[in-house]
Amino acid sequence: MRILAWHTLPMKKHLAVTAALAALALTLPLAAQEEPEGEPSPGEIVAAAPASDWVAIPAEDLLVMTLAPDAEGNPREVVIQLMPAPFSQGWVSNIRTLARAKWYDNISVNRVQDNYVVQWGDPNYDNPEATGETKPLPEGLKVMGEDEYQVPLTEALGRSMYGVTELQRLAVLKDLLSHSDEDFSMLSETEFSDLASKMRSIRADSFATETYVVDGWPIAMFGSIEKGPSVAPTHCYGMVGVGRNYSPDTGSGAELYTVIGHAPRHLDRNIALVGRVISGMEFLSSLPRGKGDLGFYAEDEFDKRTPILTVRVASDLPVAEQPRFEYLSTESESFARYADARANRRDPFFIVPAGGADICNIPVPVRPVAE
Repeated sequence: MRILAWHTLPMKKHLAVTAALAALALTLPLAAQEEPEGEPSPGEIVAAAPASDWVAIPAEDLLVMTLAPDAEGNPREVVIQLMPAPFSQGWVSNIRTLARAKWYDNISVNRVQDNYVVQWGDPNYDNPEATGETKPLPEGLKVMGEDEYQVPLTEALGRSMYGVTELQRLAVLKDLLSHSDEDFSMLSETEFSDLASKMRSIRADSFATETYVVDGWPIAMFGSIEKGPSVAPTHCYGMVGVGRNYSPDTGSGAELYTVIGHAPRHLDRNIALVGRVISGMEFLSSLPRGKGDLGFYAEDEFDKRTPILTVRVASDLPVAEQPRFEYLSTESESFARYADARANRRDPFFIVPAGGADICNIPVPVRPVAE
C-alpha cells in the first residue's frame, strides 16, 4: 500500500536586513544567506514530475463560479472539482441540475465564519437576516438519506486507494527503531510482522480508524461491528460540503460551503462533502467575516454579502472557455516520493523531520493545464 501527498511551493530562504540611517533615511541590505544543500522539497518533487504522471480532470466534473468583481473591478472566478463515485453522488447530481437550471445565478455568499467556513446560497433561505421570498428549487432534485454520507469499504476497493495512516505508523516505527531505510528493509519477515503488529495499536488519526486517498481524494475509514467498515470524505481545507438543517434533513445542494480554516474533521459523516475548490480559493478565504451568529452577515452588513453572478458546469461552456486542470496520479512514483517528503521534510530549511503527516496535510497536487 502506497501513500499520497500534495503541492507546496519551494521555499527560498533569503536573509535581508536593512539598517536605517536616521539622518539620511537610507537602507543597506545585507548579503542573502546561502542555501545549504539538502533533499528536494515536496514542491520541487511535484514540479519535476513527468507529464505522464498527471491525470486530466473531466470538464463534466468542474464547476465554474463567477463572483462579482472586487472593489477595484478585478474579476473573481472560483473552480470547484466535484466528488467522483462512489461518494455523495446524489448531491453531486443535484448540484449539476441546479447549475444547469441556472438556479445558482444571482445568489450570494451569506456566511463567513473565521477559521471555519464560507457558505453561499439563496440569501432568503434559512438565514437569520432573510427578508424576502425563498427562491423556488428546480424539479427533479434527489432526496438523500443520512446513511449516504459514507459508503461501505467494499465500494471503494479496487480503486486507486492508498494508505496515509500506514505512512505515519511506518515513520513512527523507524524513529523508534532508529533504523535507516536500508537497515529497516533488512528486517526478517518475522521481525517485521512482530513490529507491524505492535504498530497496529498506534492510532495515527484522531478521528478515524484509517485514512486513505481514493482516486485523489482524502478519505477516512470507520469501523462498525453491525455494518462493517465504511469510508467517507474528510473535511480538509478547501473541501466543499452541503449545508443542511437539523436531522433528518440532509440538504439538497442549494446551500454550499467550503472550509477556510483548520480542518473541522468532527463534521465527517455528519454532512455530505461534494467537492473541493481547486482554483480561486483566495477569493473566498479573504472575504469579510460576518458578525452575526455563526458568521452570518447581520442586517447592517448587507454590503459585505458577495454576489455570485453565475455557476456553470464547465462542459456546458464553449470549449475555448472551459478551464482545464489535472492532478498528480497517486499511483505514480512521483507521488510516492512526494508523500514521503511531506511526512519527513528533509529540505534545507527543516531541522527535525515530523515523522508523519495527517490526511489534510497531504492534499493531492492539482494544476492548470498549460495552453
